Amino acid sequence: MKRKKVLFVCSGNTCRSPMAEAIFRAEIKRRKIKFVDAASAGIFAENSSGINENSAACLTELGIDFSKFRPRQLKHKMIENSFLVICMTNSQSELLDSFDNVHSVEEIAGFQIADPYGQSLAVYRATADKIKIAVDKIIERYFSDSGEEPNH
Repeated sequence: MKRKKVLFVCSGNTCRSPMAEAIFRAEIKRRKIKFVDAASAGIFAENSSGINENSAACLTELGIDFSKFRPRQLKHKMIENSFLVICMTNSQSELLDSFDNVHSVEEIAGFQIADPYGQSLAVYRATADKIKIAVDKIIERYFSDSGEEPNH
């Protein structure tokens, strides 16, 4: 069976999408969902920086490993090679609307995930909580154990 990659996209790939990638990866592992993997990228990412320290703190509190994470600039090939591309906001998904596999968190979970950059750790924790809810909804919609083909 071919692996299905879920690509999470935000602006800089240092706050939201790295948390989404790590939380999604941990959750599919916990649920023993096979042949699914996660990645993340930023529309305006700088390859030189690392994960935001508050995002890192949130993932550490959740007991989720992110040690291999490096920010990446979004490229067309990443989108083309992904089963599903999840953007944190509608405006990000609108930038990529020429691709059929691109969706916003709001389309799936009913809310957008605002950029916490420059805000307190409490805001990052609230962002991580919203990401966890969104990840559950993504898994339920596309990777549930019902034995049916995934919904699009």
